[in-house]
Amino acid sequence: MTPDQLVEFAEGLARVAASGGGAKALSAFLADRTGSGVLIEDAQWRPLASAGRGTLPSSARVRDERIMRTVPIGPGDVPLGYLTIVAAGPALDALELPARLTASAISVELARDGSGARTRRSSFWEALASSSYHDLGAARDDAAARGIVLATHYCCAALEAESAEGEPQPLPDLRAIASETFRSGDAELGMVERGAALVVLIPSEREVDAARARTAAQLLPKGAAKRRPGLRVTGGFAGPIPLLDLARGIGEAESALAIVRRMRGAGSICSTDELGAYPMLYRGAPVEELRGFANVVLLPLRAYDEKHQTELERTLRIYFASGQNVKTAAGTLNVHRHTVFYRLRQIGEITGRTLEDQHDQLTLRLAMAIDALHT
Repeated sequence: MTPDQLVEFAEGLARVAASGGGAKALSAFLADRTGSGVLIEDAQWRPLASAGRGTLPSSARVRDERIMRTVPIGPGDVPLGYLTIVAAGPALDALELPARLTASAISVELARDGSGARTRRSSFWEALASSSYHDLGAARDDAAARGIVLATHYCCAALEAESAEGEPQPLPDLRAIASETFRSGDAELGMVERGAALVVLIPSEREVDAARARTAAQLLPKGAAKRRPGLRVTGGFAGPIPLLDLARGIGEAESALAIVRRMRGAGSICSTDELGAYPMLYRGAPVEELRGFANVVLLPLRAYDEKHQTELERTLRIYFASGQNVKTAAGTLNVHRHTVFYRLRQIGEITGRTLEDQHDQLTLRLAMAIDALHT
């Protein structure tokens, strides 16, 4: 193309873009003006649009330089996508400049569309987090209109990041780390900013999905520190939670985050289950919730005692009542003190709580106190 033809071509691209034409219309303009085939792909080499005559490849990830030229779409080192022009003969080299002009025009459209899509997605998660949907069908329809694939249940992770000196770190950095850590399948990862915290909504259709999300959350602080030395990520984890009940799940995760900060300091993530009695005490739970908590904590011991005709629950009560004196407890139970030691180890294995940990001990003591008051 001559300089005048290039100016005319650039003006044509501007008219197409101004009239609302996106990547497909711009690629069609390039194909029509150059008589070539054009393939537009995103940053992961997935097809977005194609135009022109002849047979086009399914992807230009692996290309034949004799008939194809590929230019990146978007500025910087990380492209938004790729434009590939397909033609035969020596004319291919002459088409690279109009291809670059078209790629620049498409980059503006993709950036604009991407920003709008992100805004539409973000507003959906904000609405879901604030319980704006009272009907599951309405939530699903709105999500589909915004291009979001929903799961039936989600785990919630409330995260904060800070430097080694305790300075809060930008949420975009935390978003990138969370996206990498909690990558999911078909359903989309949701994110909601709540003050200095980032709440991540992780699709958890099955129990195995929730278990993986929980494990990923526990490993996140170490992974983040390796990725950025000195970065400390603190968080609370809750779930899985039904879709329309996510406001409650987010509240639980935020409470867990506050408790972790106070009780364990920065740099760790704990689930509400791991925190034992603290979430309940933090929010001032009603009597029914207290009784439910005591039942959940003590049920494994009671089931074991009933099945094996043992006295683990009674042993634990007497052990606490004796001021954790094994000798006194053994005398009250009329057994050898080694038997008490053995039973205490069993109690730890069955309940998943160690009596050497002050937080686990508080959970067991409180469960027994609640049970004594309300049974």
